[in-house]
Amino acid sequence: MKNRLSLKVLPPYLFFLALLSLVSCQEAGPKADLILTNANIWTGSESQPSAQAIAVLADTILAIGSNGELEKYKGHTTEIINVNNRFITPGFIDSHVHLLMGGNSLLNVELRDAQTPEEFTRRIADFANTLDPGTWIMEGNWDHTLWGGELPKKEWIDPYTKNNPVAVYRLDGHMVFANSAALDFAGIDKDTPDVPNGEIVRDDNGIPTGILKSNAMGLLLDKIPPLTKTQKKKALKKASHYFLSHGVTSVHDVDSLGTAEVAQELLDAKELSLRIYSAKPLNRWKEAQRKISTDELWLKTGIVKGFIDGSLGSHTASFMEPYTDKPADSGLFINSEANLYQWISEADKAGLHIQVHAIGDNAIHTLLEIYERIVRENGEKERRPRIEHAQHISEQDLHRFGELGIIASVQPYHAIDDGRWAEALIGPERIKTTYAFQSLLEANTILAFGSDWPVAPGNPLTGIYAAVTRNTLDGKNPNGWVPEQKISLEEALRAYTQNGAYASFDETVKGTLEPGKLADFVILSEDIQKIDPKKIREVKVMATYLGGKLVYENDPTEN
Repeated sequence: MKNRLSLKVLPPYLFFLALLSLVSCQEAGPKADLILTNANIWTGSESQPSAQAIAVLADTILAIGSNGELEKYKGHTTEIINVNNRFITPGFIDSHVHLLMGGNSLLNVELRDAQTPEEFTRRIADFANTLDPGTWIMEGNWDHTLWGGELPKKEWIDPYTKNNPVAVYRLDGHMVFANSAALDFAGIDKDTPDVPNGEIVRDDNGIPTGILKSNAMGLLLDKIPPLTKTQKKKALKKASHYFLSHGVTSVHDVDSLGTAEVAQELLDAKELSLRIYSAKPLNRWKEAQRKISTDELWLKTGIVKGFIDGSLGSHTASFMEPYTDKPADSGLFINSEANLYQWISEADKAGLHIQVHAIGDNAIHTLLEIYERIVRENGEKERRPRIEHAQHISEQDLHRFGELGIIASVQPYHAIDDGRWAEALIGPERIKTTYAFQSLLEANTILAFGSDWPVAPGNPLTGIYAAVTRNTLDGKNPNGWVPEQKISLEEALRAYTQNGAYASFDETVKGTLEPGKLADFVILSEDIQKIDPKKIREVKVMATYLGGKLVYENDPTEN
């Protein structure tokens, strides 16, 4: 029964039914490989919301219930674990990550919490000292708002990086900062013309400062040597361990660096340790028609991801009205409405699943119009279209999410991050429907939570904390930023489990803890239903199980 080959033919729930049929005539019945007892289980299932014990056979939940009810599944070889009333949830599903970028960031310089230009510069200089000449310094994920808003300049780091090109992202991924070596490599200088829907930031003499925004990033990024297959595998393994340590057993990956192909090689070698729903770029939707994996429990494709606009922090999110702090600026579209409509329509006709990044209210409204047009023209079917981020929604558009069956794939951590400065950019009225989780729920919208890692931390407990408390990172909103948009703990848990499964058409195999579903679950140090919500982000993942196998165990010496 432990042979995975028998499960490649049937999904878990069909395997489970076949198994019961096979043993129905046997008096003893099936015996579990593993039983966890004396647990405090939140199943996510409406028919059985809580339980005390869980029995696993192969990679599937055999039974769930009280200690006594599961006694009959104990056999001579069954492993019994007393979890001492620890809290157990379904494995978390992160609905928006950049796997290879994130994995590569763990192998690169870390700039997210650099508090001053001096610290920013020192970290890059120190990292450069560890590298061979010619090695690129990438990722970074810096945040210039932490030191007052001044954008980095290449002169800060040029003296320390003469032998290493630098191309580090702002944490939202819509600005990149380059040193002179990288600009020279890409041939970007004062004579380089600006590109549509992008900006080369220049000094008073027209010389590039090192900051490239939106489409201008392509002038550099398209010329950087791609990661080798070996580098990609190393990054993917690093990312997988990171997520398992935070209780995440499945991710929806929106990376465009070729994750699926590398993940398939790891799967073939039995080295893949994370379930992945892998997207292709929307404008290359035909590539997504090619099936990658024969084991979709581990690696699933068929979804495409596009962009309309940029981000709030870089003033590239598209709004109906100008930015409050820049009255001549309303943001921009990265892709034209005509192109987006064509790509979405064609991908929809091909039966692909569609997700599109839209942050500003104008971008969201435009995408809603396109989705509504697609339904009208291509006919009704089970689409489950997604809007990624859906951060700043106009009040008149809130009801359309539920009416059109659109999934809001949102990242609650961004709310407590952006909440420190968002009102200065878009004013007090527009923030009322910013990260409007409660309003979306009231409009019968499916919320699927994610992190946007490495743009934000990939810890679901931090995301749940953000959704429930809305306490901003600067501590200035102890009762919550736009507190009327707080949601309940159970709603947040569902958004990180059941709804994540629904958002990838996987609700029959995962997302809740029920017999016949995958045995993906997490053991936490505290019952997050009972503690002060402000302490949720302090809770530890004690263990992560993937397909009934222990894949991460907390090391107390690391805490």
